Amino acid sequence: MSDGVPPVPETKWLLLIHSIPPKPNYLRVKIGRRLQRLGAVAIKNSVYALPKHDEAREDLQWVAREIVEGEGDASIVEARFIDGLSDAQIEALFQSAREADYVALTEDAQRLHAEFVKGTTIATDLGRLRKRLDEVVAIDFFGANRREAVEALIAELEESMEPSQEPSEVEASRKAARPEIAPGCTWVTRKGIKVDRIASAWLVRNFIDKQASFKFVPGQGYQPSPGELRFDMFEAEYTHEGDRCTFEVLVQRFDLDDAALHQMAEIIHDIDLKDGKYGRPEVAGIERLIAGLCAANPDDEARLAQGASIFAGLYESFRGGVA
Repeated sequence: MSDGVPPVPETKWLLLIHSIPPKPNYLRVKIGRRLQRLGAVAIKNSVYALPKHDEAREDLQWVAREIVEGEGDASIVEARFIDGLSDAQIEALFQSAREADYVALTEDAQRLHAEFVKGTTIATDLGRLRKRLDEVVAIDFFGANRREAVEALIAELEESMEPSQEPSEVEASRKAARPEIAPGCTWVTRKGIKVDRIASAWLVRNFIDKQASFKFVPGQGYQPSPGELRFDMFEAEYTHEGDRCTFEVLVQRFDLDDAALHQMAEIIHDIDLKDGKYGRPEVAGIERLIAGLCAANPDDEARLAQGASIFAGLYESFRGGVA
C-alpha cells in the first residue's frame, strides 16, 4: 500500500563524482580520455554523467577504481535531477558532443573523397574512419544530428573502392520510378527535429503525402511498425545519400521537378551539412530563424507547425520569382 504517497520517479542517470590529485599529470589526462571514450559528459567540474544501464555502471566502476588506485577519490551515484538542469538539457549535452564528433568525421570523409578523386590510395585511412564512426555510434545514446550524413559519405567511399559493377536491382528500381506511397502514412523521424527534418516533413505533407502524420522517436533502437516510413534517421527509407541531405533525397526520389523546391534544397543542404556547397545568400537568415524556433520550442509538434510556416513562405517567395 502506498498510503497516498506518490511513487518516486526512477533514476535515469549515473554520475561519477571524483577528485584526482594534481600529480602525476598523466592520471588526469588518462581518466579524461577514458571518460570521453565512454561517451560521458561533464555536468560540473569533476562530475560526469552517463545514461543509467548495466554496461555504463561497470565502465564507471572501472574508472572509479583506477582513480582510487591513483590516490584520488571517486563515487558513483544514481541520480535524477530535480532542479537546475532538466533531463532534456542533459540529453542535449550528449547530442552536442556526438554532433561535434560527426562533424569531425564528415570533414575527414570529405578529405578522403578529395584524395580518392586525385587517385590517392585511401583504403587504410577509410578503414580507420569506419572504425571511428562505429565507436562514435556506440556512444551516441540520444541520436545526435549528422550521423546520417557521415554514414552516407563513408558508405559512398566504400562503394567507390569496390570493383566497378552494374547498379544493383534495388538501386536501379529506386532510380527508375517515383515510389508509390499510400495516402496517410505515418512518417517517423528522430526527436529534436531541426532544419532538415522540419523541411522534409513540410515537403512530405505538401508534395508527397498530404494526409501524412508524423511520429518522433529516439534516435537509436527504434523498430518501425508495418506501414511506417522513416526519414532522416539511421537505416531510414529516406535519409542522407552521399553528400545530399534528406530534403534533397526526397526531391529527387519523388521526381519533384519544381524550381522553387530545388532552390530550397540548396539552402537546406548548406544549413544542414555546413559545407557551403551552394553558397546561398539566404542561409544565414533561415538558419537563424530555425535556431530560434528550436530554442523556443522543445516540443517537436510545435517546431513542425511553426517551421512549416517558414518553409511555406520561402517556397512562395521562390515560386513568385522573388530572389
